[in-house]
This record gives sequence, structure tokens and C-alpha cells, in this order.
Amino acid sequence: MTETAEQGVGESVASAEERRERLFERRRAAYRGARRVLARSSVLGTLRERLALLENAEELYDLDESADLYGTGIVEALEAKVAGLLGTEAAAFFPTGTMAQQVALRCWAGRTGDPTVALHPLAHPVVHERDAFTQVSGVRPVHLNPAPRLPTAAEIRAFEEPFGALMLELPLRDAGFVLPSWEELTEVVEAARERDAVVHFDGARLWETTVHFGRPLHEIADLADSVYVSFYKSLNGFGGAALAGPGTLVEQAKAWRHRYGGQVFQQFPTVLSALAGLERELPRLPGYVRHARVVAAALREGFAAAGLPWARVHPEEPHTNEFRLWLPYDRDVVAEAAVRQAEETGVLLFGRSWDAPGPGLAVTEIDVRAAGLEWTADDVRAAVAEFASRLP
Repeated sequence: MTETAEQGVGESVASAEERRERLFERRRAAYRGARRVLARSSVLGTLRERLALLENAEELYDLDESADLYGTGIVEALEAKVAGLLGTEAAAFFPTGTMAQQVALRCWAGRTGDPTVALHPLAHPVVHERDAFTQVSGVRPVHLNPAPRLPTAAEIRAFEEPFGALMLELPLRDAGFVLPSWEELTEVVEAARERDAVVHFDGARLWETTVHFGRPLHEIADLADSVYVSFYKSLNGFGGAALAGPGTLVEQAKAWRHRYGGQVFQQFPTVLSALAGLERELPRLPGYVRHARVVAAALREGFAAAGLPWARVHPEEPHTNEFRLWLPYDRDVVAEAAVRQAEETGVLLFGRSWDAPGPGLAVTEIDVRAAGLEWTADDVRAAVAEFASRLP
């Protein structure tokens, strides 16, 4: 390639990135100005909106108590609440889920004598954490069946090498927020036990799974040896995570939390937001999941009516309140149409970014929460028609 050609490619890439950055700013402005959105996102929210989570915080915790110091006080209260909800002996608060899971699997590696962790190649630590398992924690990941679903019991039994821990992401976000059936999940756990492996749940969004499984949280968590949960994904908190499991494991994890730099001086704003999520948002999640199924069906019907029958909602009946939408267009085309719709009508149907899994394909995530409950199926179909009218 000539120098001029290389220069042209570089400029083209730069200009594409600049266009997407400008589009993101337009999307953020459209989100803030929209009279109606399908989902209110913390990613696009203002500082004022985020701080509003702490309104009436005195209902969540005694604000006249001393502030936390290195994990005391309100942090311990949150840990006890999480352990109670999940039915575990104990829980430890962590500033991030990445840290919580690295620590959990490092502890299990020491206890089992095997640093090998079997997990899906689409699991969060594989896709989004820059090889932290291997680079920081010395854990050796091996990948299970790459199909866009959780592994089966047969695949666990047939896996060709030993592993000390099986990690299951529930739901598997990058496959479309998918879950196995309750029967399939229990069989997978039994298969891992047959191989003398411990089972760890990446439950960042475990809070959303009770409708699909038809089981309470403590019964779901009881299948695993340890569970990680997030406070900002489903529960809309400022951040933070918890690792729950046996008391001895949690005590060991707290020692490693300190070594990893997670023994933060004071964390009460984040912890208060987590308590707000558990108190106010957690009870509403089952309603979000049920309404997500209404929204998904209306999206399919709306695109079919608009002459786009190839549009795909995955899963067809969402397993949680989040799912994916696939369209046969370049991602920049659909992203532009989504922003234009909001700018011109005040209705933002698709507020998240779009990815390009292949040429001429675009995929986005749909998240149904409180704002989405206001949308009827007719509202969704009408918004789809408006969106489709802006596609070439």
C-alpha cells in the first residue's frame, strides 16, 4: 500500500470514529430532550439525575450513624442484606465486579489446587476484562462450547481436560441475555460436581432471573458455591458488587480485596445507592421482565408491518428484562435513524449504541425498566413505524 493510500485509510478510520463520537453526543442530547424513552439509562444520565437516587436516603439507613471506614458500618449492613437475600453465610462488598470475580476464582484455585476455570468464550471476563484472569490473578481459563447459549450437562461431562471451577454467567449477556431452563441449570451444576469442580455464578444480573427460573433468589444462588452480584446493572446503583458464599471463603476474599486495592476508605454514597436499588428497584424487576415480553412481541410485529420481516428479536421471548434486536442494515444507518427519530418526534425508541457483528448487520440491546412500563404494545408498534420510515 502506498503512503497516500495508507493516509487515506487512516483518515477514513478517523472520520468514522469522529462521526460516531458526534452521533453519541447527538444521542445523549436527544435522550435528555426526549419527552418519551423506552429506557432511562444511567450511562446517559446527568449528575443531578444520578444524585437523585439518594433522595430520602434516611429511609435506607440511619444517617446519624458514623460513616464507614475501610468496610465497616453501612458496608457491613449491605453485606448482611445481600447474604440474607441470597441465602449465603456471608457476603463481601467490592468496588467492582471484575475484582470480585478475580478474587473469588483465585480463592477457589487455592482451595481446589487447580487454577483452571471453565467458562463460556462470550463470558464477561473473556470479552471485557483485558485478560485480567491470566494477567493479574494467575487463573487459567478454558473455553466451553462457543454456541451462543450456556453449556449443557453433556458438554461439561465430555470436556476433554480437568478444571477446578466452572463459571456460569447468568444471564449470558453477550449471547443476548440468555438463560438455560431451571432443569438444564441444575443438571449442569450436577455435572460439574461429578467432576469435583466448584461452581461460581457470574450473577451480575442474577436479580433479573427469578421470573424465568420460577424460583426465588436464594434458591437460585443455593445451586452455586459462590455468587457475584452487581449493584449498578439491574439495580441502577452508582457501582459496586458483592461476592457471596461460605463464611470462610468470604473472609479469605476480604483479605484479597485489601491486597487488590479494594479496601476503600469510605464508600457510603455507592453503598447507599446499592441499598436504594435493593429496596426500590429489586421488587420491580419481575414486572420489567414480564413487560419486556410485551415490548419484544410488539417490536417483531412492528417491523413485520413496516416491511422488515428479517428483523430479529433475540430471544424471541426475553429471558430477562433485557434482550437484543438485530436489523439488516449498517450500524451507522440505524444509529442515525434512531437519533433522528428522537430529535424530530421527541420519542427515543433505541437509546443504546449499535454494534456491527457482520457486514450489513446491526445489533442493539433493549432494556425495559420503569420508563418502559408506560409503553403499550401499540405505542411500540407506532414508534417502530416512525423509526422504519427513516431507514433508506
